[in-house]
Order: sequence, then C-alpha cells, then structure tokens
Amino acid sequence: MASEIEYTPEGAVIISYSTLLSSPQSLGPAIEKAFGSNPESLGIIVVRDLPAEYPLYRERLLKLAYQFGHLDEAVRESYSDPPSKYRFGWSHGKEIMNGLPDTLKGSYYANPIVKDTAVSPEERAAFPEYYRKNIWPKKDEPHVENFEDAFKNLSNIIFKVGCAVAVACQPFASSHLVDSTLSLADLIRNSQTTKARLLHYFPPSPDHTPVEDAPIDSWCGFHLDHSLLTGLCPAMFLHKIGNNKPEVIKNPSLTSGLYIQTRGGKLVKVSIPENCLAFQTGEALEIATNGRLLATPHCVRVGSFSGAGEISRESFALFMQPNTNQLLSEGMTFGHFSRKVFEEHYNSVST
Repeated sequence: MASEIEYTPEGAVIISYSTLLSSPQSLGPAIEKAFGSNPESLGIIVVRDLPAEYPLYRERLLKLAYQFGHLDEAVRESYSDPPSKYRFGWSHGKEIMNGLPDTLKGSYYANPIVKDTAVSPEERAAFPEYYRKNIWPKKDEPHVENFEDAFKNLSNIIFKVGCAVAVACQPFASSHLVDSTLSLADLIRNSQTTKARLLHYFPPSPDHTPVEDAPIDSWCGFHLDHSLLTGLCPAMFLHKIGNNKPEVIKNPSLTSGLYIQTRGGKLVKVSIPENCLAFQTGEALEIATNGRLLATPHCVRVGSFSGAGEISRESFALFMQPNTNQLLSEGMTFGHFSRKVFEEHYNSVST
C-alpha cells in the first residue's frame, strides 16, 4: 500500500536491495508509484542496502572520470572512435543538445558486460553504435591506470541490481511484451547492447553567473533515455585549487543537479542518497509495456555557486536495453527505435 512506501525528502521511491532479491513480487506498489502514470511519479527508484564494495567502486571510477577529463586534449581524442559515431571511447562536443554541440560535458562509452559481441555482419554494420569493440585507456596511461577494471567493477554491480529491478517490473510487462517467452530481465541479461557512460562535467567558466531565467537544463539538456532501465550513481563534485589534488565536496549549490519532470508536469530536483543507486525508466520500457511504465524527461543544471571555475561534476550511467533485432512492439525493433534517437542527438556527426 502507498502508506508503506519509503521516499527520499524529494519524493523519490526507496526500496531495499535485500527485498528486491528476496521478495520482488511485494514491490509492485513501489514500482507503480515510481514508474507508473501517477501525476507525482518521477520515473526513478532508489535502491539502498547495496553490496559493501559499491561505495569504493563508485569513488574510484568517478575520480578517474575527473583524471581522464584533465588529460591533454590530444590524449583524450586518441581514445575516440568516429566509426561508432563516438559511441565507444571518448566523446566531447559531438552530441547535440538544445540544437548546439554539447561541450559542457565529456563522455567515455563502453560495453562493460559483453567483451565480444556475437551478431551477424549485417547487424554489426548497421549498428556500429552498439557492436564495435571497446576502447580502453592503456594500462599505463598516466593518471588513469586501471581505468578498465574500475569501469567494469562498478558496471557489474549496477547491472546485477538492474536485473533485479527488471524482475520487480515484470508484472507490468507480462501481458504486453511482443515475445511472451521473454521477460524484461531476459532482455537485459541476454543483451549485447548494454552501454555505460562515464561523464565528466567540465567546470563552468570562471565568469559563469547563472540568472534565474537561465535554462534549467544548462549542464545537460532535457531528454528521455531510450533504454529499458538506466542505472545511475550519485554524482560526485570535485574542487581543485591550484596544483593540489581535487577534494570531494558536497553539492556546492542548492540548484545544481538532476531535475526530473513528473507525470503531472512539475519540475523536481532529485538527489540520489549517498551509497545508493537509482534506476530510471527509458522509452524502450515504455514501448515494451504499452505505457504501463513511462519514461520521464530529465536534465542537469549547473546552478550558481562560488568558485565555479574549479568545481566539476562526475557521474556514471549504465543503460540496460535489448538487442537491436529485438521487437519492442509490432513492426519496431530496438535498433530502429534507437536509430531515431541517435539521429536526433548526433545529427551533425559525420559517419
């Protein structure tokens, strides 16, 4: 019942990982409240009581995001991959947000779950965004040593928790999936398209002074994820002064961070509690469940704070989604659907 559901101070539903594993069928009301059509639904659910190694893996990788973002530009670009339309390795300034190239954040993409994808040559050629090989920094690349291991360690935990969330979502999908022999968890576990995105939000320019009527999506434009589920870590803010090592700090601004638009149209700033994970619904899930579980528009705002020129934001997202040839609905595969999304956000990228 609704009265038994736990919430963060901002209204995001909270569930326990232990309950998710032991009694997923009991979480139906929480899933519906988080992902359903209620006007207050945020399309996000927070999972607490995670494995003990999770906080360590998160801190290690997010600090490496900072380090990679501060490598020489030529070194960073040597790990980019134009043939995949910059969807493997490093990507900066290639994505289109609000009609302009997005230069405020850099991304490092990889499939951390499947090393060698096994698809037909035709499918591989049609979807290089998913089926090219991972690109990893060299093991001895200064300042980012062991990047690959850190990336995979964090991803594996999120993937495992995400599969459990998919099991809890199954009752909302059972009568709608085009292939009734599969479950949402099957679509994720058997997928070769899982994609992780490590994000480094560059510090705003020193003269950055946001005004009240500035766009709310100033650090990352409003968008819908096109996955089934997206796993999100709490963001990390790092403050660097001079030549000293950066210091982990709390969010420096009450207005900086993730914003989600509820089903009813209200804009809510959502903070993922420390040592927790959050999962958001994507458009593929909305299509696969025939609208029983809905995707939610969200963005990231810079906000206003002193010392902006020295403060960066680090984040990590794991996109869990089906294979490209998997039907989401009659006549629409995940590949065809995601291609439309890529064309919208990467329409200026040459292939």
